[in-house]
Amino acid sequence: MGTIAVIVICSILMVTGLLGVVLPILPGIPLAWLGLFIYAIGTGFERISIATVVIFAILTVLALLLDFLAPMLGARKYRASKLGVFGAFLGFTVGIFVLGFWGIILGPFIGALLGELIAGRRPTQAIKSAFGTFLGFIAGTLFKIIIILVMAGFFIASLF
Repeated sequence: MGTIAVIVICSILMVTGLLGVVLPILPGIPLAWLGLFIYAIGTGFERISIATVVIFAILTVLALLLDFLAPMLGARKYRASKLGVFGAFLGFTVGIFVLGFWGIILGPFIGALLGELIAGRRPTQAIKSAFGTFLGFIAGTLFKIIIILVMAGFFIASLF
């Protein structure tokens, strides 16, 4: 495969990966990493080292874990009950399938809120815990965007 083809494939995967941060049907970080990996292989690891690929693979796994954990950690930080944390996880899982993109944002919030109310928390505390899940989601999303942009930066820098 020619160098131009490898660059095009990597570029497409990087852009698709960035879109995957906000579109739940696309595995964003893994696609961006795959693009970087294909480019590294296609250039014989001369422009992107094996160590760089491995480091980004580890960051990709961490980002995937953070996707599930960030809303729950945010809820926990705002003193959510176990039902609130479970509600955030359940809301995230159900939200993706029911509401698509909006389910990723609203699902954990609504799940944590309902979990807190079922646990007998006051509405003000339930809203604080649900807000924590939203902050966790935002933190996780920013982390994913930063990783993809850094990967893209390595790719672009390696072209010159």
